[in-house]
Amino acid sequence: MRKIGIDYGDSRVGIAITDPLCITAQGLETIDYKGNDKILLKRLDEIFSQYEIDTIVIGMPYNMNGTKSFRAEITEKFIHKLKCKYNKMKIEIMDERLTTVEAHKTMNLLNINKNKKKLIVDTISAVYILEKYISMKK
Repeated sequence: MRKIGIDYGDSRVGIAITDPLCITAQGLETIDYKGNDKILLKRLDEIFSQYEIDTIVIGMPYNMNGTKSFRAEITEKFIHKLKCKYNKMKIEIMDERLTTVEAHKTMNLLNINKNKKKLIVDTISAVYILEKYISMKK
């Protein structure tokens, strides 16, 4: 069974997925949902019907000092929706501090075009969230 990683943002959500053996994580897509959770949940339904997923790993955007940000409260509300809709799946929360910074560093190293960065930064962040989870489970 695979794990899925989610970087939940205001208008876009990065999605990453493990290989079937849960050894590696790779970016799947960025969902441009413009803040409408119904659109996002519909796309997640499609992904879950395509892959055998048993765990959702979602990034929690804490402040650098470890306190909850306003964005963390919004993320918690979304996690509640996930728990209600996907109650058979395990839902794990990962600290996502600095994942976006790391994603930007990676894109800069790869000389990715500025316009393309916006389209993939969330997916790369989701990969880092999922990789962190995988390494903790080893």
